[in-house]
Amino acid sequence: MNDCKGNVKNIHYGDVLIKYNHILNNTLSIPFINENINLSKFKKESYLQNGDIIIADTAEDLTAGKAVEVQNIDFPILAGQHTFLCRPKMKFAPRFLGYYFNSSAYHHKLIPLLTGTKVYSISKENIKNTLILYPKNNEEQQKIADCLYSVDNLIDAESRKLTALKKYKKGVMQKLFPGEGELLPVWRFPEFQNPGDWKYEEINNIGEVITGKTPSTSDLSLWNGDIQFVTPTDITEEKYQHHTQRTVVKTPKIKILPPYTIMFTCIASVGKIALSVYPCITNQQINSIIPGKNYYNEFVYYSLLGKTFSVKKQLANTTLPIINKTDFSKIKIPVTLNVKEQQKIADCLSEIDCLITAQTKKVEYLTTHKKGLMQGFFPSLEEN
Repeated sequence: MNDCKGNVKNIHYGDVLIKYNHILNNTLSIPFINENINLSKFKKESYLQNGDIIIADTAEDLTAGKAVEVQNIDFPILAGQHTFLCRPKMKFAPRFLGYYFNSSAYHHKLIPLLTGTKVYSISKENIKNTLILYPKNNEEQQKIADCLYSVDNLIDAESRKLTALKKYKKGVMQKLFPGEGELLPVWRFPEFQNPGDWKYEEINNIGEVITGKTPSTSDLSLWNGDIQFVTPTDITEEKYQHHTQRTVVKTPKIKILPPYTIMFTCIASVGKIALSVYPCITNQQINSIIPGKNYYNEFVYYSLLGKTFSVKKQLANTTLPIINKTDFSKIKIPVTLNVKEQQKIADCLSEIDCLITAQTKKVEYLTTHKKGLMQGFFPSLEEN
């Protein structure tokens, strides 16, 4: 299929390399330039060429073997640690092989060849012995590559819009809530100008704090009921938590959280936050807040959301990050005592969140569309 060369010497000076984590995390951006590296130490045959395939040979999951095709470079660049350089012996249309190597048809052939448990790896020899299926007609290859590349450009453009919206939301939140040590926000709506309305309040004074508990897993009568059972994995980046992997049966011993309860993860993945949509309970990794009548749920959600960065920063060097119920209850967040102002702020940020949700769905749709195209363009050997 191709010549696969081993890794070049590892360099510790900076990103003149295409590294395996760039490939796995889809953060590859060519060129990587670092003027402090003396490239004269390396043979010219080590430099990457347009059309080279760089494969990540290691990952913490089954994505080991993910690849990228190098295109549009006109200066020296190297492949880094935990990668294979595969240089085709025959000419393919630009980008065709890059897409093929990342297709499910090809990657499914790699999965049985991976070794390891916590960290997965694939050897150069196993890569060399795999077969590829491709149209002989170079024009057909180019048509396929161009089609997928155009979708990738759309995904990239819409993803940048999504990033811009999230950045915009963060900036608006910083203006609508007082900064650290400040008593008033930078922006206030004209109808709310009373300087005494804002203060920092402990969470336990805002509402009832409840730490979750997992029902006995050995008692099957407690499970598969009508009440959602929320764990940290059920909480995503979205504002509202809609779905759970498991449900429980309502019993008198279980404290059911009402809709629009604020849930905050306090063990391991600290700082994930969401509003419940349906009645639910949570496991012990989550502390929940049921706000009192003087506090609007969505306002409390946004105020606590703005506090998550500083909360996580305090736990950054902890082996197992954890916030117990007592410490969580004492966290102070900025609040306005005017409930109408609370709702106005929440409504403003909710509109931005609606835009973010719509943009997220657009990116997800395009990503799914691309996946479907790739499945159609790259059939497995078993289908032929």
